[in-house]
Amino acid sequence: MKCRLLFAFLAAMFVASATQAANPVIVIETSKGDIKVELFEEKAPITVKNFLKYVDDKHFDGLTFHRVIPNFMIQGGGFDADQKERKTRDPIKNESGNGVPNNRGYISMARTNVLDSATSQFYINVKDNPNLDKGQYCAFGRVIEGLDVVDKIKNVETGAKGLFDEDCPKENVMIKKVKRAEK
Repeated sequence: MKCRLLFAFLAAMFVASATQAANPVIVIETSKGDIKVELFEEKAPITVKNFLKYVDDKHFDGLTFHRVIPNFMIQGGGFDADQKERKTRDPIKNESGNGVPNNRGYISMARTNVLDSATSQFYINVKDNPNLDKGQYCAFGRVIEGLDVVDKIKNVETGAKGLFDEDCPKENVMIKKVKRAEK
């Protein structure tokens, strides 16, 4: 009996592990360290497909985290170190309300005031932000390694710089490369 229970438990753990491993994982290499993010393809298929297309096209390589609000989020994916905006593809449908929360360590799509306007810019929540859920901003993954790097970025000194208001890092926080994690 004990052997069957142990076998059932191990089988359940294997299935859970296999399911978890099925989600795409990306690595964001930054000037402050690496952040590994699991993407929830089943919960946000349009968003994950869009994001991975930008990853595969090397769109994020050489961009910056251009907006840092220490009690809110860190945002990147749109501007280089000279504050030049990189060209994007057409906006995607907003998949918010998918059950993935805008909690600490979760990655979400940035957008304008128009609901279906997200392109390449993303943010990582540095605290729980439930006000951004349910029809607002699409969370589509979570940091699985490197939350300490997110915290290093959230703690950089900010101020007005060029195009940006007081939330721009005074030193460039570079996104060196974003790539799919090796399996």
